[in-house]
Amino acid sequence: MGAGTGTGIGTGIGTGAGGAAGALGAAVAALYAATLPPALPGGDAGELITAAYELGVAHPPGYPLFTLLAKVAMGLLPGGSPASRVNLLCGFLGAAAASLLFYTVFRLSGSYAGGILAAGVFSFSRLTWQWSITAEVFSLNNLFVGLLMALTAHFEEASTAKERSKISKLGAFCCGLSLCNQHTIVLYIACIVPWVLARLFRNSELSPGHLLKLGLCFLAGLLPYLYLPASSYLSRARWTWGDQTTLQGFLTHFLREEYGTFNLAKSETGSSMREMLLFQLAQMKSELSLPVLALALVACVSTALLTRQQKSAVIWLFTGMLCLYSLFFAWRANLDVTKPLFLGVVERFWLQSSAVVAVLAGLGLATLTSLGNTVLEGSRVLPWLEWLSALALVASQVWTNYSACDQSNNYVVDKFARNLLSSMPMGAVILLRGDLPGNALRYLHYCEGMRPDITLVDQEMMTYEWYLPKLAKHLPGVYFPGHRWNPVEGVLPDGTLAFNLHRFLKVFMKVTRPGEGAIHSGPGGRVRSWFLPMLCLTQESGFISPGISITGLKTMAVSVPLPGKLLPTRRCGKPG
Repeated sequence: MGAGTGTGIGTGIGTGAGGAAGALGAAVAALYAATLPPALPGGDAGELITAAYELGVAHPPGYPLFTLLAKVAMGLLPGGSPASRVNLLCGFLGAAAASLLFYTVFRLSGSYAGGILAAGVFSFSRLTWQWSITAEVFSLNNLFVGLLMALTAHFEEASTAKERSKISKLGAFCCGLSLCNQHTIVLYIACIVPWVLARLFRNSELSPGHLLKLGLCFLAGLLPYLYLPASSYLSRARWTWGDQTTLQGFLTHFLREEYGTFNLAKSETGSSMREMLLFQLAQMKSELSLPVLALALVACVSTALLTRQQKSAVIWLFTGMLCLYSLFFAWRANLDVTKPLFLGVVERFWLQSSAVVAVLAGLGLATLTSLGNTVLEGSRVLPWLEWLSALALVASQVWTNYSACDQSNNYVVDKFARNLLSSMPMGAVILLRGDLPGNALRYLHYCEGMRPDITLVDQEMMTYEWYLPKLAKHLPGVYFPGHRWNPVEGVLPDGTLAFNLHRFLKVFMKVTRPGEGAIHSGPGGRVRSWFLPMLCLTQESGFISPGISITGLKTMAVSVPLPGKLLPTRRCGKPG
């Protein structure tokens, strides 16, 4: 790009670029809306929607901003079920992220085609599309990535101290707010904040008073985290995670100590750093295409060679963000990406780096066009080639990924959960284990009111010390012979009375009578039957062991006495 390419760009936003960004976002939103799943998707969606519906707390770090936005969306957005409305919310968030990527590229280069390329290839990559139309936190994180880059570009182009002061305060607030969703964005914040402070200091605009105001704006962005102790204190949600009424409980949740702080999972051995980086590079090539990676490289190389570029400082910043994030994540992502299941968990976090690559690619396209104009002055072919290249790459993304990302007829998880609940006898108590049955059944039971006669008990959550004190009152008819589930029953060193699954079921069977559907709390509560996804216990049939497939789960009724010993469950963390 020539030295003067950025001249007048600041006014361009107000004379057409803002409208173009809005139109682009609307186009992305339309395609996302056409491919939205009409019902509950898989993954963590069921838990996130249930936490929002019940105004509870989601799994660590809590995602308070997403929870509150989802709750608002359930009341305001059109649609049928709570799941479809939150899916629609995420589609809108993903479309807003596309507009911000366009804004960033245009602000720095003045190129509409480059902005469309960046927004289009990112928004219509398989991973971005897939995770922007389901009730997950990734589209909101993409929005914040785009927002921080757009504010950075705006700050760089600001011409007055007053404008820079205003943008820096807004940016500080957005940095804090972004941490109320997905914590991986802290690695971008760690690059942007020192860069902005250095710019302000160089211009003699970083006074102690201004620094204090920036800190206050950052703290104001973190205010949604007050929702966690408030929800935990009220304790009205039938589904929630953790106890944040104490400082220790809040920090445990905020720092993800139950999964491992700065790790994706607890007690897992992952791939090597080199292997993780190679997988990431291969994923970028597959998701964004080789020409897009080449254009991103052009932007970086031209910055090193063409020192007169006004945007060079921002490109170096974006490149540093990409490198820091990729290296740190490859170091700490302790999952084995050679296994498809774990690769599916890890690759979602590469969206954050792909957004930066897409912006660099848009800048690279603008750079090539500018260089071509310098060599071939007055050529009318180059603008057409620029537009043709951008539209061709975006169209290729849509053509390649539309059918794979079209979830408009996907009812798999919804039907699975409905069939499972429908098959339960009246007054059943279901012991849940695993994300698929747990999240799906919780959503239908709590959010859509299906089968109000049953009771859901989470087998894995009983291993946490907060589970029974927080949720036992919402589990009518269930008698717990202790304070916490543990493979080895007895009194723990801290004085907690622990019980194992054998004791839990054995005691309950003694204090209940078969064939009666009435449910009430405490010893003597009467429940018709128990059901576990891999273990079912009823008064009439005895122990249920693996065997026959029913609604996708393996169970078989065997009329035998309760076994003397049940194997302890494996405690699994949630990598996401």
